[in-house]
Amino acid sequence: MSNQTASTRTPNPSTPGLLERLFQLSDRRSTVSREIRGGVVTFITISYILVLNPIILAGSSSPDVEGNFLDAVQVASATALASGLLTILFGLVANLPFALSAGLGINSFLAVSMVHQVTWPEAMGLVFLNGVIIVILGATGARTAIFHAVPAALKSAITVGIGMFIAFVGLVNSGFVTRAEGTPVQLGFGGSITTVPTVIFVVTLLLMAILLVRKVPGAILIGMVVGTVIALVVEAIWHIGAAGAENPGGWGLTVPTLPKTIVSVPDLGLIGEFDLFGSFARIGPVAALMLLLTLVFMNFFDAMGAMTGLARNAGLANEDGTFPRIRQAFIIEGLGAVVGGATSTSSNTIYVDSASGIGEGARTGLASVVTGLLFVIAMFFTPLAVVVPMEVGSAALVVVGAMMMAGVSDIEWHDIAVAIPTFLTIITMPLTYSIANGIGVGFVSWVIIHAFSGRARQVHWLLWVVAAGFIIFFARTPLESLLG
Repeated sequence: MSNQTASTRTPNPSTPGLLERLFQLSDRRSTVSREIRGGVVTFITISYILVLNPIILAGSSSPDVEGNFLDAVQVASATALASGLLTILFGLVANLPFALSAGLGINSFLAVSMVHQVTWPEAMGLVFLNGVIIVILGATGARTAIFHAVPAALKSAITVGIGMFIAFVGLVNSGFVTRAEGTPVQLGFGGSITTVPTVIFVVTLLLMAILLVRKVPGAILIGMVVGTVIALVVEAIWHIGAAGAENPGGWGLTVPTLPKTIVSVPDLGLIGEFDLFGSFARIGPVAALMLLLTLVFMNFFDAMGAMTGLARNAGLANEDGTFPRIRQAFIIEGLGAVVGGATSTSSNTIYVDSASGIGEGARTGLASVVTGLLFVIAMFFTPLAVVVPMEVGSAALVVVGAMMMAGVSDIEWHDIAVAIPTFLTIITMPLTYSIANGIGVGFVSWVIIHAFSGRARQVHWLLWVVAAGFIIFFARTPLESLLG
């Protein structure tokens, strides 16, 4: 659904007074039904995190420096609770249709890098401190000032890059794009679409596209429901099973089967299990500070990029890229890291997958409240929350990614000083699987190219500071070695 289509619909005159006062639905040309639908779609699209976060944080390859593991069931319960409460709070305070959950980039950094040096409680203590710093930057206006310093072309590039990123994530998670020997990626397996789950992804993607072209309300949600039903039927008949070394054609993450147990009691034993300053004593203040700064950079710019892209996609951004209640949004997003550290779920941040709900017409925080309530409910119904296979959810990501490409027309491609940094921003995000990397490469290249081409005065001083910080961020590994 295009932004133009969503924004020109006539608001529902029967919108309840309380909801109208809280969320300004009429001002944003939305309706209660559209917000509910968008919130449900966002939850369905993001619900994979309830499975994926425990796999990353509590997997067999993620013991900490003392050989201890997090409990997968506890991680799942805490993830649902943290995501739900934060998303509800964000909807009420920021009034934006963005959902928060455990950031995939940061949780992977914790599991792959940090816990080889510190314990899990110490790592989560650093996540907590990172959140405190982000909240302070948001509350003082420093984060907003940096946002204003970013050129309009880079903001557009960030939006487009995020679109490519989430589309690439969908293509990879669906098995449509896979690793290959001799080349980085290939189509399917051996250049062919040979697995049933990937075929269902293709069918779901095409169905969504057709419904969108025909302007069918709820196109993405209908596509996901139909795709899930097809997946359930196929699995019940053929018993494809989960993907693995002996079953490469299986389902990528969750096997679409109706659960035997519907209700489960949440285990919240991880809440409060963090150590604020233990890492400084274990590995020294310099090494701990480098880890903390890495978290701050990843958290700060991943979220800023995500919010920029989502606000533009929802038609809520101004010409300079700002959007309503930007400071409140920055503060609550920083609070997500504080809560993530306190619950051992990793930093909770804005999810670009929220674009799926925006694609369904969500324009206010009411959609976020709906998504958050579903997360809280999912804490008790975790088996039902993961029925939707990743291949079906991936189709929604690709569709939304295509919608976010519209911003590419706002970039002055004839100006090489603009074209190269923006192109690097866009292409780096999907190829490195990181929004922060794309933003960093764009900032650094923008500053250097402008500085040495006679345009140094056009670069805001804050952009110089941020670019210098990103250079340190990209060189953090040799710097850590140099500093011992």
